[in-house]
Amino acid sequence: MEDAAAVRRTARASVDDIEPKRLRDDLHAFIDDGSMVPGVVTTLVGRSHGAAGDSLLERAAGVQLVYDGLRLTRTLADTEPWLSGDRDTGDMHVLAANALVARGFYLLARTEAAEAAVGVVRAFGRDETERRERGDSDPTTLEADVLDLAVVAGATAGGGDPTDALRTMASDLAGTLDAPFPPAATLADHDVADRVRRDTGAFADH
Repeated sequence: MEDAAAVRRTARASVDDIEPKRLRDDLHAFIDDGSMVPGVVTTLVGRSHGAAGDSLLERAAGVQLVYDGLRLTRTLADTEPWLSGDRDTGDMHVLAANALVARGFYLLARTEAAEAAVGVVRAFGRDETERRERGDSDPTTLEADVLDLAVVAGATAGGGDPTDALRTMASDLAGTLDAPFPPAATLADHDVADRVRRDTGAFADH
């Protein structure tokens, strides 16, 4: 899937200046291992609003990195590697999670999606705290919140506003897909590109 590959390349390039090399290698590994669903949804929505090029890919990569960092944080909270004696790996993964979210913020900082990105992180922290206090394994709203962020980032990239229809599409999709997200190719099974075009009234070839 071309969009997924393009988002992954942009996300990887955005962390190429991070030192030390071990941390940078970990960041590349997490990006390579993750689903590109958030980034691809951003590009689909963005193009339906007339956006294109590197600026759209940077927004998509920003959304993707926020998700990757929070996904890693959730994994660390669930597995607690420090309790198994693997403190060094756990500490490095905490640094990686923070770096991914921070770089995602950087890519979205001067966009209309910046406030929404902050909202995603705040909601994640609140949900994780409540989940741990309850001592249960109920899923958080991370996937739904990130896809809503993708809609905001994509629509505003083309000078538009995220419509209720697009936000409903994002919510429905998050409820349908497994968490963490499956490979981006799964989006074709859910006719996401067609639904984005229909919900925005855009019928250009994507």
